[in-house]
Amino acid sequence: MTPRAYNVRLGEIVLSVAVFAVIGASFSEVVWSQGARLMARDPGVRSGPYGAGGPLSDLTEFQKQLFEAAREDFEEVQSVRGTIPNTELGLGPRFNLDSCAGCHSHPAIGGTSPFVNPQVEVAKKEGANNEIPSFIKKDGPVREARFKFNPDGTPDGGVHALFTIAGRDDAPGCGLHQPDFRTAVARQNVVFRIPTPLFGAGLIEAIDDDVLLANMAAHSAIKQSLGIRGRANRLTGRPNTSGNDGTITRFGWKAQNKSLEIFAAEAYNVEQGVTNDLFPQERDEASACLFNATPENRTNFDATEPLEVPSDVVKFGVFMRFLAPPTPASDTDTIVRGRRLFEDVGCTMCHTPTLHTGKKIAVEALQDKDINLYSDLMLHNMGPGLADDVSQGNAGGDEFRTSPLWGLGKRIFFLHDGRAKDLLEAIQTHASSGAGHYLPSEANQVVGQFNRLNEIDKQHLLNFLRAL
Repeated sequence: MTPRAYNVRLGEIVLSVAVFAVIGASFSEVVWSQGARLMARDPGVRSGPYGAGGPLSDLTEFQKQLFEAAREDFEEVQSVRGTIPNTELGLGPRFNLDSCAGCHSHPAIGGTSPFVNPQVEVAKKEGANNEIPSFIKKDGPVREARFKFNPDGTPDGGVHALFTIAGRDDAPGCGLHQPDFRTAVARQNVVFRIPTPLFGAGLIEAIDDDVLLANMAAHSAIKQSLGIRGRANRLTGRPNTSGNDGTITRFGWKAQNKSLEIFAAEAYNVEQGVTNDLFPQERDEASACLFNATPENRTNFDATEPLEVPSDVVKFGVFMRFLAPPTPASDTDTIVRGRRLFEDVGCTMCHTPTLHTGKKIAVEALQDKDINLYSDLMLHNMGPGLADDVSQGNAGGDEFRTSPLWGLGKRIFFLHDGRAKDLLEAIQTHASSGAGHYLPSEANQVVGQFNRLNEIDKQHLLNFLRAL
């Protein structure tokens, strides 16, 4: 082998390692150029420290105490009557999992779906006789199921809990049946959602509506040329909304929830079946399956310790509000280049790199901060390829909130239903032509520009995303 051929081969080996394993190193253009024929690939879940799960750095001492107490409650496991050691009462009658942290555990408490799906184990826990639906797998993701339509063809869209407490040792006499998921799957009438990461949620809550609207109006000519529109989901008093004050909602896959406490209270009732001050009725009132007075979790007016007075819902809100945003990887040449390419192809027209929190926020740690969330928090038409036929608030069946990308480097599953584990697949799925009553995806031209990049530039962009 000649010296030149040896050097070329060595460059190809080095590039292969860079492309398929490492995003943290810095490579010269010479080395990159030797691998031009290699296909870009998702580097995979970033290794190293979690970079998430802790409190905001500038909380007061008392706020830190609140955060720690709230995190303990977030990690609590629910049982039906609280008679099982190390559990709290309230589970069921229908539920998807028995703790908040079970859904939001990766890469740290407050994150999203872990590698191993805890729903498989909870299905039979404490003697329960649940069948595990075909779409729930041990290797994830954690999912909730919604039916698109009722039997008469009218829209449904509601969560149909996976499991019931029937057969559990702490639920004697309860005989609830699970929903008919086999028929729903056969008729393609079931759609899925996975847990959204909660890191930095308090900072998102602290962004003024005016900031969101100004950002939506910015770069209007570029957005128009790319076919990007976007609009806010709002509390307008229409069906499926929770208020009518007209302000912008921003939490959930369709930006359907206004505040972190509403977000937490609804999830507590829907995902675990725990009634609370904001959602005080059971979702299933079969008399043989009701074991506790409602609301099962509420403000504790008899508490002697101040930290025990707030309900779990309030504490969950505190935990999310004070949860720090994820820490990205340090910049390298490939990350810097990928960031520029991310902007050049038009991704930042929806995934806004930085927004600013309000200047008159009561919690100083949330006040007047630049936050690098990579989202405009607006709704966008994503076309029939991602449409789930579910309307929430003012969001239609093909509209979704721009998902914040901070923390993306540690995520295992992508898109609202967790169908993708590969970044390239997730990017390509953003594109889809119009069909039926659905418009083409607003991401079509941006995905097209990404596809026209050479493989080296695609790799830079993917490396940048895995650095977030």
